[in-house]
Amino acid sequence: MRTIVFIETNKSGSSREAIKAAERLGYFTVLLTNKKNFIFQRTEFPDVHQMILVELSNYNDLKNNLIKIQKQGKRIQGVLSFVDPFVHVAAALSEEFCQNAVSADPILKMENKVLTRELLKDLPMSPYYAIYTADESLEKFIQKQKNYLPLIVKAPLSAGSKDVLVANNENQLKLAIQKLLKKSEQILLEEYLSGPQYLIEVLVHNGKVHIVAIIEQQITFLQRFIVTGYCLLPVIDQSLYNSILVTVSSILKAFRMKNGAAHLEMRLVNGVWKLIEINPRISGGAMNRIIEVGYGINLVEETIKLMLGNEPNLTKKHSKYVYAHYLTVDSRGKLIKVTGKNRCSQYPGVEEVYIKPQQGQILRPPLSMGDRCGYILASSDVKEEAKRIAMKAASQIRFDLDPI
Repeated sequence: MRTIVFIETNKSGSSREAIKAAERLGYFTVLLTNKKNFIFQRTEFPDVHQMILVELSNYNDLKNNLIKIQKQGKRIQGVLSFVDPFVHVAAALSEEFCQNAVSADPILKMENKVLTRELLKDLPMSPYYAIYTADESLEKFIQKQKNYLPLIVKAPLSAGSKDVLVANNENQLKLAIQKLLKKSEQILLEEYLSGPQYLIEVLVHNGKVHIVAIIEQQITFLQRFIVTGYCLLPVIDQSLYNSILVTVSSILKAFRMKNGAAHLEMRLVNGVWKLIEINPRISGGAMNRIIEVGYGINLVEETIKLMLGNEPNLTKKHSKYVYAHYLTVDSRGKLIKVTGKNRCSQYPGVEEVYIKPQQGQILRPPLSMGDRCGYILASSDVKEEAKRIAMKAASQIRFDLDPI
């Protein structure tokens, strides 16, 4: 029985769509998860053929479970993950059990922001950065960095803007470092970059870089930097595209990635591309759907083919602008009800309406991408129209909260 083992998933978004894609491709799907609530909600996962509760931080436990799966007569074709921070673990297990096309080493470096900065430090897309370790004098370190303020302060393994803080002065810098030291012994400081931000979705096949999609991002700064809007750009100036391709190719060459998936967040600063971050997987949330609506390409399905040693098909079936507007709340409270979803869904040009929280859940202004409450996906042959449709439709949605 041809089997793909997935390490962790979310209930929706790219990681869940990958499991559905594997089922469509004819594979038996196994999910290793540490989310106990998934076991109780088992009927909500019909695309998962076998679900196993396991401590994902224990590599030997993961190995033992794979051995048990093999003993059940299942032929493991790949071990995959589309969720931070398990992409490298999955690749390492896949190397051990399947000897497939993807190397774990580049993924390890991408998952760790300090390793990424050290690897790329001599390339032009690398901004100023500094690393603080817990055994240093904090006061002396801050004195060295004060001339570079404002700075972005990160934990090396942060994901989804969860541990990304901005420091505008010395006091804020000290507080940010002290806060993140509770989670990490290393802290990464980066130059604050101004300029339009783009997300680049990439597959690498036999060393050749394929830019699948270029997405313009709308960043909203509340208490954290939260992406609230994504606009797929099917039409882009050729010179701009070429500069993106050159930059992305030089980055992935530095990682020595021969086969794999990645997404890069980059800012254009005074005509020079600067790397915000790189991750060894497709973006989560609505990204797979954005690309599918815009181009007819199911990127998680093509990624699975690539991971198993096959050639991905990245031919566009059609081409249109897609805008995804993410919903947030501006106060903390218990969700009583959500209204307006049906009106929003019926708005011409709306492709999908996704509401994440359920009744009784505690909502808050976003401190990470995971605090976003859903999205509206709209498409059009005109960029401005796709955004207008999504924003207009989103105005119909209301989250009624009982204040806390």
